[in-house]
Amino acid sequence: MAEQKHDPLPAPLPQEPPEGGVTPGRYGVLDVDGPSMAPTLAHGDRLFCRYGGRVRDGAIVVARHPLRQELFVVKRAVERRGGGWWLLSDNSQVEGDSRDFGPVPDELVLGRVLLRIAPRPSWLAPPRPLERLLDRVPYALARRFGAFRRVVSQ
Repeated sequence: MAEQKHDPLPAPLPQEPPEGGVTPGRYGVLDVDGPSMAPTLAHGDRLFCRYGGRVRDGAIVVARHPLRQELFVVKRAVERRGGGWWLLSDNSQVEGDSRDFGPVPDELVLGRVLLRIAPRPSWLAPPRPLERLLDRVPYALARRFGAFRRVVSQ
């Protein structure tokens, strides 16, 4: 499971959502803890997040765990279901996502992960016009630019 650590950083970015709730436009840095988002993210990756950022299908988001709200999780927002977001791990072998706890209410989805800043910088949230262009290229290339395609089993 990915969660936020509270290691001090020299940068002036907040490590967690501000007290009293999320303020749109605020940014933060998170560290991944665990294998739930492999292969997209690995244990120890450092992420740059926009709190209050717009969430859409396929986005990697930061949310409070619905059953343990002191725990921050990083998951993929797959679709809207029953008044919230269906959040899944990229690693289907790991538990601890909406398959266990159902849809996550909007107020618990705190923001959108924009970049992996370490150890290998990578863009994880391309703008909508770029996503449309990336739909036309091979998926291996599109993933390098942060595009996500949901595969539907027949």
